Amino acid sequence: MPPTSIGARQALDELGDLLQQQCLSYGDFVLTSGKHSNYYYNGKRVTLAPRGALLVGRVLFEMMRGKGIEAVGGTSIGADPMVTAIAIVSEMEGEPVPAFIVRKEQKQHGTHESVAEAYAPDGKPLLGEGRNVAIVDDACTTGGSLFESISAAEALGCRVGLVLALVDRHEGGTEAMRERGYDFRAAFGCDPSGGLHVEAGLSESR
Repeated sequence: MPPTSIGARQALDELGDLLQQQCLSYGDFVLTSGKHSNYYYNGKRVTLAPRGALLVGRVLFEMMRGKGIEAVGGTSIGADPMVTAIAIVSEMEGEPVPAFIVRKEQKQHGTHESVAEAYAPDGKPLLGEGRNVAIVDDACTTGGSLFESISAAEALGCRVGLVLALVDRHEGGTEAMRERGYDFRAAFGCDPSGGLHVEAGLSESR
């Protein structure tokens, strides 16, 4: 089924079910932030799957649509399949958005780049002064990975017009983003036991 034949609401509902079924584990976990949690969300189980990638690309592209986003990126490795999926869906929808990936460590050979980026349709560098970009990740807890990507994009002169997560754990990241003036949105939120729900603003707009 091609992306254009999947309605936005259908993709959102199906993605939510898939994330709940495939990505959540329960136990005693220490998160990247150092916090303890009784559940763990592993979004890559869905973002790396064929159907999951298609749904992720469709849902996040719809969240970006109409906001003048010229490129989409995030920190490796969580964002890698997501930005690729968004780029493919955007091309199939006739509104191409190139992708970039922020490396965890600077490349030690060749161009020694810290960010891997697609070419830009206008022939200029994809990431440069004034580019309006979106930053994505599969989950937001304290926002650490998202802030890494934001800093990398801004260091290259970009304007971060939108920050997106598949799942918001509601553990401080949202507030930190918005306190710094970023337009942060998530497709789904977690309750204290790890149950997923469509975020209110997104639900109302579909």
